[in-house]
Amino acid sequence: MARYTDAKCKLCRREGVKLFLKGDRCFSPKCSFDRRGYAPGEHGQRPRRKQSDFALQLREKQKARRIYGILERQFRKYFAQAERQTGVTGENLLRLLERRLDNVVFRLGYATSRTAARQLVRHGHFTVNGRKVTIPSYSLARGQVVQVADKSRSIGVFKDAKERRREEQLCEWLTRDLDKLSGHIVDMPGRDAIPVNVNEQLIVELYSK
Repeated sequence: MARYTDAKCKLCRREGVKLFLKGDRCFSPKCSFDRRGYAPGEHGQRPRRKQSDFALQLREKQKARRIYGILERQFRKYFAQAERQTGVTGENLLRLLERRLDNVVFRLGYATSRTAARQLVRHGHFTVNGRKVTIPSYSLARGQVVQVADKSRSIGVFKDAKERRREEQLCEWLTRDLDKLSGHIVDMPGRDAIPVNVNEQLIVELYSK
């Protein structure tokens, strides 16, 4: 499967906004976006031209893809699924992306970024309702419990999570037990409970042409 292997900070600079792709580094003075907030490349420091409607829609779609670490083909499948569901298509799309296992692991604070969460899931460090799941795109449902596998509880990253994440505020559709290194999906996320800086309506307009 294809994957992005270039510098992640370039993605933030290209979109002109922090996407928080590198975990704690994004909050430190080492953050590349804070030091060089202009677009990458030799023409990056030129004043940005006024963008067309298509360009605005495209950038919003690219921003969402990069936040969740999804390639174009998979993103289109999520959009098609969101269209088939009842309700607002844009909100359905974000809800589907939020319910991914790698995103939930990140939201629970057991990984510092979605990239790290994806790797931890692939390596078999998490269970869903007691069964090991190694598919980052696994879609979680209301009532399911995500937990660090017993054999993985002594790993440094999870010990660190116990100490550093206690004061963090969770999304309202999740609960967490740091002593058990688990999380519970108590509800499906509404738009107000999805803290991503994305205008999903522009994505709907792009794909509806």
